[in-house]
Amino acid sequence: MNSTKTESQRSVGYGELICGNANFRNLWLGQIISLLGDWFNLIASAALVVELTQSGFAVGGLFLVRMLAPFLISPIAGVVADRYNRKHILILTDILRALIVVGFLGVREPEHIWLLYTLTATQLALSGFFFPTRTAILPDVVSGPELGAANALSSTTWSVMLGLGAALGGIVSGTWGIYPAFAIDSLTFVVSAIFIVQIKYDAAVHLDASDKTVRSALHEYLDGLRYLARHLDILVMALHKAVGALFFTSGLLVIQVVMAESVFPIGKGGGISLGLMFAVAGVGTGIGPIVARRFTGDRGRPLRVAILLGYLLSSLGLLITAPLLNFETVLVGILFRGIGGGMLWVFSTQLLLQSVPDLFRGRVFSTEFATFTLMSAAGVSLVGVGLDSSLGLSGVLWWITGLSVIPSALWGLWLLTAKSPSLSLEHPAEP
Repeated sequence: MNSTKTESQRSVGYGELICGNANFRNLWLGQIISLLGDWFNLIASAALVVELTQSGFAVGGLFLVRMLAPFLISPIAGVVADRYNRKHILILTDILRALIVVGFLGVREPEHIWLLYTLTATQLALSGFFFPTRTAILPDVVSGPELGAANALSSTTWSVMLGLGAALGGIVSGTWGIYPAFAIDSLTFVVSAIFIVQIKYDAAVHLDASDKTVRSALHEYLDGLRYLARHLDILVMALHKAVGALFFTSGLLVIQVVMAESVFPIGKGGGISLGLMFAVAGVGTGIGPIVARRFTGDRGRPLRVAILLGYLLSSLGLLITAPLLNFETVLVGILFRGIGGGMLWVFSTQLLLQSVPDLFRGRVFSTEFATFTLMSAAGVSLVGVGLDSSLGLSGVLWWITGLSVIPSALWGLWLLTAKSPSLSLEHPAEP
């Protein structure tokens, strides 16, 4: 099904979508299982790096590898998503990731750390194929009235699994050890593939797959970039996640680790306080778009205004957090930042899903994912440098809070001055 067709029916509710659309239900259940494994893997990998190296630098290297691998693979990933059957891509990447994760079981000694980085890079490169393809296939398996609920539910699932998966990953690693967590992660990819196999999906004709040369792939990816250049409004929409990562989210992950260890330590090494911060952030990113969508619906202009509100709420969250008054206040700040970040993520995705034609959807979402991962790496690196400087934790927090007004101001100015089309189901951008 293609969501760019004119739809006049009412929007579909979440329960109705899950019960009535078997294709989406299988895609969603696969997402739940796969994300659970992703968070198991992150917690176990970080714990293994610390155990083998006792190096904070090595842990930072793990995060950089996880962020940069999808960025480097994104040009070909977008072309693949527009060339080939998207269902088959999802199944293949799940199976390959299951096999890759088994390799983590062989990382036992400090001299094996290179293998952990290599396996992580390979796994996340495959994820660089999976996640843009999964987003691109969503309008193919739901109708126009179902698209808004499907996007919001998928994003909320990510938020819930952030808190639940990280918590369960910590429990499994702490109770049974690190390696059982890797085994469980591998199994989750297999289960995800089983759900996706059950999707009934008629692949649309995308790009010509007869020319498999690198030159052809590069030409097609550049066509996608030229499409974005011709539709500046869509390009700006595709950069929201990258902006959010740079100004709000990625650096705060590092800051939260430092706060848990040295400012508000609860549990061994601040593990409980860090888990609470992750959980609160997950709750915020989950409830924010769900509540806001009751007022915006899937209409272009209200969604754009809601993105501005998301920026403002994220800045407010940082402002509440920065003084480090007490742990309870910090949790409130992280909750507001999560609410704002969730609105930013879900509504920018919704506008792209409603506006980008099927022919370019894979390349647009791979470019969006690439800029997001690149800015995530930049944010982590900049905050890391700041924490090691004379600024310290408090200084870095205040700098981030001050700089966070920039995207709010720029997006507000864009809304006031840009002569951009209303992004809606009825008016997709033409190639």
